[in-house]
Order: sequence, then structure tokens, then C-alpha cells
Amino acid sequence: MTKKEMCCPKFDPALYEKKEFSWKNKLFIKDTVRAIMHVPINMGLVIQKMQKKINVADANVPENEFVLLSLEESPWKSEQFIPVTKEIADADNVKISGKFLTKVFEGSYKDAPKWYTEMNNFVKSKGTEAKKIYSYYTTCPKCAKEYGKNYVVLFAQVS
Repeated sequence: MTKKEMCCPKFDPALYEKKEFSWKNKLFIKDTVRAIMHVPINMGLVIQKMQKKINVADANVPENEFVLLSLEESPWKSEQFIPVTKEIADADNVKISGKFLTKVFEGSYKDAPKWYTEMNNFVKSKGTEAKKIYSYYTTCPKCAKEYGKNYVVLFAQVS
């Protein structure tokens, strides 16, 4: 894959390492990904379908505001959230509000259980608890391989 073929921008972990974000009715579209024991089996197709709807509606957010959030509901499914600039008629539009603490992790997805433990400890060190933890997979597997880094940002919703 050449730089021209890279579909994901290079990720700067400093933008998310130990940061706080506050959102009030931040607009996303949502869809469901099937999984087998936490391993997504149709994520690429779901994200492509979501992105097509966003493109058709001309509802893309600026690159610096893009976060593809994933919330695991069970070992069998997760919800995917992509931010948009306006509601999309044929999509599941959702608004997310709250205060979020973030932390950046790098490595294999097999380390995710350790990341969640570390994230919960980080949140507790701030005197609060996580209500939900969303994952932001910053690059697709092909781009992560090309860049040589597989960054994941955990967003802990604390209020």
C-alpha cells in the first residue's frame, strides 16, 4: 500500500493522551457490528455503509473532529458511532452528551482487557468512575500495519 492508497490519516496520540472532552448533544449515526467472542466479523462493511450515507448527505465532520467510537454491548455485537454535521434521514441518529476522559493505547487488540483495566484505574485516580467506555480505533488494520503502530483511544464517560 502506498501513501496515496492510505485511507486513514496518520494519528497523533498527543491529541488524546490523558485529555478531557465535554460533549453536549454531539451528533452521531449508529449501526451494529456482529462479533464472535468480541472479534468483529462485519465491521468493514458496516463502516463503509455508514460512510456512504454520510457522504450522500454531505454530513462529514472535519478530519480533526472525526472519531469512530465503538461500544461493546456483548461478545456478540458492538455499536459503532460516527460523528456527523447533521441528521441523516435513513440512519440511526443519536446524540451523545457527557464528560469523557481519554487515554491512548498501542499494540495488539489481544491486550484490550489490560487496556480496560488500566483505563478504569486512570479514571479512579481522577476520583470518578466510568459509566461507559468507548473505543476509538484510529486506523484500519491495513493502515495500522503500514504506519507500524496500532493506536486505540479509550473514551471513558464519567458524567
